[in-house]
Formats: sequence, C-alpha cells, structure tokens
Amino acid sequence: MRSRSSKKAHSVECRDGETGPYILRTLLAEIPLSTEGGDKDIHITCVEFLDQNLYIGTSAPELLHYVQIPPDSEEQASLPSYILASRIVPAFHNPQKTNWPGIQQILLLPTVNKACILCNWTVTFYSLPELSPVYGNTQVRPCNWIGGLDLNIDPKADIQENIPQSVTILVSLKKKIKLVKISESPRGLRTIDFSGSLISVRRDSYACVADERAYALLDVDRLLKIPLFAISSLIDSNSQSTAPQLNELGDNSSSGPASDVQLTNEAFSTDQGNSRRTSPHTIKSIANFTHNSSEYDAFEETQEKSSRHDSSVIETSHLNSPETQIQAPSKALPRNSSEVIKQNNSLPNSQKPLNYLKPHIASPTPQEFLLVTGIGPNDPGVGMFVNLEGDPTRSTLEFCQYPHDIVVDGRGVGVEPISTTVNSEEEGYVLASMIRNENNCGIEIQRWDLHPGHDDNEKYWLKIPPGSRSHNSPCNIGLRSVIDTGKIYLNEAVDKLSKKRFRLFETKLASDCSNSPPGFTPIPKTSESHEHGSHEDLFQTCEIQRYEEERQFSKRFGRAQSRIVVWSGNSIWWVVKNPLVLRLDASIPDMIDHIYRNNEKQTSLHSKLFNMIEILLEREAKTETEYLSLAYLRQRAGLLLFLSSLYKLNDPISESEHRIIENVLLEGGIDPRIILALIPFLQSEIDEGKSGIWIHGGIKDVIDNFVEAFVSKSLDSSEKIMTSDQTLHSIKRFLTAWRKKKGFGSIANEYEVFKSVDAGLLVVLLRLDRPMSLDSSATNSVRLELYDLVDNGIDCFERAITILESENRLYALSRLYQSRKMSNKVLKTWKRILDNKLDVRREFVDGEKKVLDYLLKIRKISLIEEYGVWLAARNSKLGVQAFTDERSQVKFEPSRVLDILRCGASSAVKDYLEYLVFQKQYTEYVNELIFYYLDIVTGKLEQSQESRSILKQSYESYRALPPPKPTYHQFITEDAIQEEWWQSRLRLLHLLGGGQDSTSKYDFKAVLERIAPYSQELVPELIILDGRQANHDKALRLLTHGLGDYDTAINYCLLGGLGIYHPISGTVTQDTVPSRDQQAKLFGVLLLEFLNIQDVSNCVQQTSNLLDRFGGWFDIEHVLRIIPDTWSVDLISGFLINALGQIVRERGETMVIKALSGAENLKVNIELIGKISSAGVSIET
Repeated sequence: MRSRSSKKAHSVECRDGETGPYILRTLLAEIPLSTEGGDKDIHITCVEFLDQNLYIGTSAPELLHYVQIPPDSEEQASLPSYILASRIVPAFHNPQKTNWPGIQQILLLPTVNKACILCNWTVTFYSLPELSPVYGNTQVRPCNWIGGLDLNIDPKADIQENIPQSVTILVSLKKKIKLVKISESPRGLRTIDFSGSLISVRRDSYACVADERAYALLDVDRLLKIPLFAISSLIDSNSQSTAPQLNELGDNSSSGPASDVQLTNEAFSTDQGNSRRTSPHTIKSIANFTHNSSEYDAFEETQEKSSRHDSSVIETSHLNSPETQIQAPSKALPRNSSEVIKQNNSLPNSQKPLNYLKPHIASPTPQEFLLVTGIGPNDPGVGMFVNLEGDPTRSTLEFCQYPHDIVVDGRGVGVEPISTTVNSEEEGYVLASMIRNENNCGIEIQRWDLHPGHDDNEKYWLKIPPGSRSHNSPCNIGLRSVIDTGKIYLNEAVDKLSKKRFRLFETKLASDCSNSPPGFTPIPKTSESHEHGSHEDLFQTCEIQRYEEERQFSKRFGRAQSRIVVWSGNSIWWVVKNPLVLRLDASIPDMIDHIYRNNEKQTSLHSKLFNMIEILLEREAKTETEYLSLAYLRQRAGLLLFLSSLYKLNDPISESEHRIIENVLLEGGIDPRIILALIPFLQSEIDEGKSGIWIHGGIKDVIDNFVEAFVSKSLDSSEKIMTSDQTLHSIKRFLTAWRKKKGFGSIANEYEVFKSVDAGLLVVLLRLDRPMSLDSSATNSVRLELYDLVDNGIDCFERAITILESENRLYALSRLYQSRKMSNKVLKTWKRILDNKLDVRREFVDGEKKVLDYLLKIRKISLIEEYGVWLAARNSKLGVQAFTDERSQVKFEPSRVLDILRCGASSAVKDYLEYLVFQKQYTEYVNELIFYYLDIVTGKLEQSQESRSILKQSYESYRALPPPKPTYHQFITEDAIQEEWWQSRLRLLHLLGGGQDSTSKYDFKAVLERIAPYSQELVPELIILDGRQANHDKALRLLTHGLGDYDTAINYCLLGGLGIYHPISGTVTQDTVPSRDQQAKLFGVLLLEFLNIQDVSNCVQQTSNLLDRFGGWFDIEHVLRIIPDTWSVDLISGFLINALGQIVRERGETMVIKALSGAENLKVNIELIGKISSAGVSIET
C-alpha cells in the first residue's frame, strides 16, 4: 500500500492552538468527578451529548448528567452554563476485581428515547433524558462493547407519529455478537459467532469489527465474514490470516457443514441461580486498554428486587426463532451492589498478543472503513482504507504515534453526501488523540480525502491545555464523536469581523458608561454650551446604536457547531472546525513589533505574509461568512505588509511586491481612508462624515498597535520614510484603482470615501510632480495623471482648491474650474498666472494662445469682452482673434469691438482695423487705418534718424540694381525689416495704392499733408498721392528718375495711376481702368521721361523695351519725330516692324470691310428688286 506522502510525515505545531483546522472551546471545566472526600484518581472515561443534555462517564464508576442552560438571548456571546441534574452509579456485576474500567460506553438511542450504559462489562438500560431505569433493570453481561449503529441512518431523524420506532444495535459478548432490536423492549434478532470483539462500526448490513489481533468485515444479513489484516505487525502472521477471504457464518439452528463458522441465535437467558461459565478468551477493556481486565465466566441478566413479581421465563417458542424476547430475571441486585463473578485464568500467556494495540475503526464514507495498524503503542501508526469488499481504496495515512482514539469529520472531497452528511463540510479530516513524551496530550489532525503529495496534505498538532489536570496525575485523553451537535459561539471571530468606530490616532479612553459595549470609545464632550452637549450626546447615542447593530450583524459569523469532544483531566472541550477568519488570522504573522527593524525576523515574516497573500487571493468564497472572512484577512495581511513596506529602507520591497500589496488591499475592500490615516501628510484629507469610519475590529487592533509604535518614533524620520517615491507611487496606484469604483452601490459612505480618496490622490500626485524631476518621463506621466484627475471630476472640490492654492499649482486649479465649467474662475486664474509670471513649472506654455482658445469656446459675452480686451492689451494679434475668429461662439459688431478696444487695448485697434479692411473688406475703415499707419511711420521717422537713413539707402540700393530688376515694392517686401514701422509702411502702401473705387476714397489731401515733411523719405507715397491728384507727369518723373522703378511706371500708365502696389483683390474693376487714349497719353509722357534718362545705355534699353512691348499705344510719326537722330534704326527696329505690320493689318482690314460693304449693298438691292416685282405694276393717276 502506498503511503500518502513520499516525504517524511511532519506535524505543524499550531501557534496558540489557532492555526490548524480545528480549535478547542471549553464545553465544561472543573468537573467534580468525585464526591467530597472521594478518590482523587478518578478520570473521565466517556462523554455523550444530546439535546442540551451532557452525559459524562467516569472511572468511579459514576454517570454524571448535566443539563445545559442556554445564555440569555441578549448574551449570546456568553458560554452556556451547565447544572448537574443527577449523579448515578449504574448497576454492574462485581467479580471482586479492583481494576475496574468504570463507565465504558454511553450509547444514546434518541429514536426510542433510550440509553444503553456499559459499566464494568455490564449493560443497563435507561430512558432519556432523565436516565430512569427501564426494561425492569435488565442487564447484559459480560459485554465488551455495545453499538454498531447504522451510520447511514440519522440517529436524530424525525420520528413519525403513530409509528412504533426501533433501532438495531450490536452487542459484543465473549464468543459472539448479538444483533438486538431496541424498541418498547429489547429483542434479540440473531447471533454472530465472533469471539472477543472489541469494537464495531456498521454501514447498513456491513460491520467492520476487531478483536485483540485483527480486523474483519461481517455481513450481518448474509452471514458472511471477510478476515482482514492484523492490528499489530508483531503478531505472528501464522496465527491470524491477513489476506481477505470469504467465510460463511452459520446459524446454530441450521444444519450447515461442521467446518463452517457457526452463527448462534441464542436468546438472552434468565438463569436466576446459576451463572454461565466464563469464556476461555481474555476480554480487554476499551476504556483502559493498557491494563489486562478480568475474564468473566458467565453471562447473566439481573433485575432489581423492586420488580419481584416480574420473574418470568423464556417461552420455548422463542428459543429457536430468529427473534428472541429478552426477559428480565426474577432475581435482582441493589444498584450499589454487584455480584462476584469467578475469574478464569486458564488462558496461557503464550496465547496472548505479544504487543497489544487498541483497534480503531472509523467510516469516513458510506463505502469505506478506516482501520489503524501499527507496531507498538509508542511507534507510528498507519491508517488503511478498505471498501465493503475488504479491498484497499486509498493511499495510507501515517500517524506519528499509534493513536488512543480516532474520529473522522467531514464528508470528503468528491464524496456524494447522504442524509447524515448533507450538512457536513466538504473537507475530510481524521483526528487522532495521542500522548507524546508521556505528558504532551494532543490531537494529530490530517486530511484523509486528498491524493498523495497534495499541498494541503500536512499534519497539525492541537495541544490539550495542561491546566486541566494536576501536576502529579498522569496525562490522559479521550476523543469521540457525540450523537448530537453542540452550538458554540466564537466571540473572537465576532470581535475581528464586527465593525468598530475608527478615529484618527485617538488615545484610548476608559469608558465611564457601564452600558457601553466592550471596545467602545466614547466621544469626548465639550462644555461650550448645553445645546452643544446635547448634540454630542445624540452622536454618542447613535454611535452606540450603530455599534450594537454591527455586533448583532456579526453574531451569526461567530456561530459554530461540532459533534466532536475531547477530554483530559476534569475538563471537556468541543473540537470545533476552526473558522477561516480565526485560522488564517492566526497564521498571519504580526509584524508590528518588527516593523522598524530590517532584520532576519522581519524578512522571514515578509515571506510568510506574501505566501499567505497568495493563498488568500487564490481562494474563492463559497458562503457569505467566507466572503467577509476573506475580505478581512486580505485587509489585515495587506495592511501589515503595507505598514512594513514603509520602513524597509535598507532592503526595500520590489515593485511587483508593491503591486501585490495594492491588489490584496483592493480585493479585501479596505476603506481607503485607513491607508490615508497611516500617512501623516494625508491625514488632513480624510472626511469621516457624520457616521465616522467603521472597520473590522481586527483591522482596528492592527492600526492601534501601529499608532502606539508610531508615536514613539521621530516624526522627521517617519515623514522621510513615508514620502519616498516608491511609497507615493504605491499609494497613488491604490487610490487610482479605488477611484474606478465610483458608482458602485456596494460601497458604504460613498461620498465621504471618494471625497477622501480624491483629496489624498491629489496630494500624492502633487508630491510626485516635483521640480527636481521635471524632465523625467515618470514626472510627465504623473503630471498627466494629475490633469486627468482634475479634468474628470473630483469630489473634494473645495478641498482641492485649497490644496492647489497652497501648492501654487494654478494651472491645475484652472483645469479643476474647467471641469465644473466655471469660466470666470478659469480665466481669472489664467490671468493671475500670466500677469504675475507664476508658471514656474512651465505648465501654462503658450498660455495666451490657450486663453484665446478658451474664449472661442464660451458664450458669455461679458467674459469674452473683459478677457478679450485684457488679452489684446498683452498680445494684440491674439486678442483681436477673440472677436474675429470664425470659431467664436459669439459674433460682435465692429463698432462695439472698436469701442472696447479703444478703451482697454488701444494698441490692438490697428490689428482689428486691418482685419476689417483686409479680410472683411470693410472700406469704410480704410481712412482710419491709413492714419494709424501714418502715425506709426511718421512717428518713427520723427524720432529716429536711422529710420530715415534706412529709407534713403533703400532707394539708392534699388536704383543701383541692374535691369531686369523687381519692382520697388517687391524689393522692400523681400528685404523687409521685422519692425512694426516697416510693416506698417508696407500696409500703408497697400492701402494708398490699392485702387479703391470712388466710394472708398480716403482723404488723400490730409494724407499728403501728413507726409509732406518727409518727401525725401516717403517717395512711393508721394507718387501714389500725385497720381490721385492726376499729377501724372510728376508721378512718372519720380518713378523714372527718383526710384528707377520702370516696371511700376509702366503699370502706372496702364492703370491710370491707380492700384499700382498690389491692389486688393476685387478693388480694380473694368470701370476703373482708364481708356486707351488716356493710356496712350500717359505712355507718351513716360516715353519722354525714358528718353531723358541720363544713362545712355539704360535710356536706350528702357525706351526700346517700352516701344517693343507697348508700341500699339504710340503713333509712329510722333515716335520718329522725338527719337534722337543719332539712334540707329536697329534700336527701334522692333517697334517699326510692329508699327508697319499694324499699318498693313489695318489696310487689309479696310479692304475686307469695303468688300463686305459692297456685298451687303448688292444683297440689299436684290431684296429691293424682289419686293418691287412681287408688288406688281401700279398706275397712279
């Protein structure tokens, strides 16, 4: 058979008895086992519990009956009390033996309201619950054990009315086992030949039994027997077959083969004067198996003398029947007396077991039995599983020492539940009581339903408290599963899970109010006024009420039940399934004492905590209690790790470990205000609300312990520790994850929680966004998170304003205002930043542009006007766009804009006028714009001699350019100086020479008057104005000789002096272009000016070019007349060719016209003749 684990078995010592799967809770302590002045060596031998009745058997032998008094409904946390209802000594046969086992078994049969008591090898019957004798004080002796109840049937099943109830039990005699039916009277059903049986466990018709040597399987219905293996491996293998083999069990009334094992179906006899002879086999006591017990030579039934008239005999018809009535004997004994039975010592010592071990049988499932084998009492034991056929089913169990008793609990993983296990937990455990090192009593606990090598397949040692026995008394222990479940209230579980009020670093005050619940801290009162005191009283009353509500809600999580009891000395305990919250809570190491020290102890605790967290995160809750327990445990483990991580400076935890901590805190659902409360600079961001902060009591204990240690530390060092980047980033992630829970209906005090979360996160982000790391990518990421926080709505709005103001983070503040659509506050904040130059972190880059963009989005006219003018005063071009941009939500009248700009931003008027004139083409504003330009240009020329020199130098430079050259306007535009006066002059030339129609004429006389003092510097302006006055000769002279701008002079002739400087689109129309005669006249003037150019080559070139390009506007005779005679004909050959060609073309055109006219005349004559002919001859008289 394969062992359950390939590695050496080991037990886990339960720290404080709370880390294992089971814990002990007192059932009854300091039991008076003996009457006053009695024997001091009396001990408990067996225990049973049914319907709040506790039955305790002792070695006295006495049977103590205690009745449970439940606690008051308001005091459920208190332990129930027990009162001693009776102390009886069951009747038994006394064979003058001093070594009595006492009360050996208590078998309760609730179906028939009967109790069977095995005392000193004698069975007596009583009624329940008061233990009154029944069946006429019938006794069965000598008996090894009673029991064998069918474990597939619930012993407390509902009893149907008007239907007689009965229950079938097994009674072990010397050489046989009796199958007895208990109802209104006991009746023997059949007898099975199996000598010396010591224990039996039955499933339906299958009973697993054992004698001193080996185990066997019996089929009590089909009368079959399957021998199994020996109890001790030291027993001679030849004396006991260990291989399962099937034997038929015969009934003594049948005529089977002589070799078959006989099944005797005897009736219980009533021999009044004679006793049966003793069996040659030795019967071992199951209560004290280490001592040899007496051997009895008779089996008798006795009845007390109080029923003398009941002396009856067995009817002969029952002797050979399958069911035989058990008759009461006529002879009775007093309850406190016993009859001496002769002891038979004829059994040779060589036939006794070499190393007797007490057999143990349990049935974990309806198809399996668990049997224990070993070598010796102090050697390890092995648990083996067999099915109803006797075949092994599972891998073996290992016990570190051969147990005294075993009990199985739980239906087992993968096992289908039946009526008796439907309410049992799934995990299957086997509990084995044993004594280590002669004085260490305890219970070894392990799983029986797991495969070998499973991670959870480890052993636990549950130590029995030593205070239950005297120092000189030997260690004794008993363990069994009682018939009824007891209810236990785990007050410590309630204390950990129930919610308690948490106050920031309060000093615990002793409660003066006797009505205050345990752990309640009253709210300190002030004596400012009676009204204020009443207000505080109201809050205190509400808090006490809330505390009670939380306590009542959590009480159900402290309710447990168990049917396993253990006893030692004079005390009895319930062996209770350890609730998840207590078991794992005890397994979580408390790190508070080591939190400030980076030592090996803390490192070890860290690894244990992380292992525990992995278990908690992987485990899924199946019930409400498990859900709350896991939440609490995750909170506690995560909180302890978080606290310890704050002080691990020498060996800081990794980023992945930080994320594990955050995850477990989130999974546990800890109130984020608790984390904020642990960080000094975040405590002021907590909003407790009217109801305060309520957290699990176990979490409050952790924080209280931390606070006590924290107060003793240097605040400076603590502040340094808690402001490290790693800590801040961890808190940031935790709070950010919490913000995602907004809107979840399951979060209590949602408003206060998220108000605190937002405020704390804001402070953390501001601390992370420090100037020293402005260029790092991490800081940029943090800043984006900061903006995202204030952009997407923040619950602590007022507090956030205060925080951002104190940190001088005005741009973030403006974004906060934007999230609330507080346009006035946004613009006001931006104005503060720009006016006072407060953007030290360069958050408000291109701030003026952002102001403009924001103004274009809003619709409030007053704000647009106010901050548009302010922006125009700072940056005229951007400010004007607030009123002119097509994206603006509001449209303004130009007159209104000009008025407000003149009042608040006069420098921006020019820009707005340029918009109106050049983009909107509002010509009515041209004159005003021209004078703005004149003010700028003349003001500069008046103030700066350098500007005058620049203009004069530009003329000289332009004249010096060899042809072909650009126009002067192109020249000054390409080589423009990036100064306002120069750009204004370019715009001025645009307006003056733009070719506007008569409806948009500016006051050129006023303009001429303004520029007259600067005639040497503003030559192009004078040319344009001369053209306006039709002083073409002067204008062309200045263009030719003053500037040398020949192309512009040609344009001047074509346009008649209008729009010669890049006219504005659409301002020059066909109506404004001069006639051809006017153009010819101007070209004639220009030809004369070209002929007067001092430079002969330039004169010839420009004149020839003019005649070649525009010869059509010249009369050939006039040209030949004014051209100097010294010029070669080749110089004007192009003009002459074009002119002669023009003459020829004109002559040809004349001839064509004349021919067309003749043809037309002929056509008309023909038509006339036709009409005359058609009219006929007419005679006029």
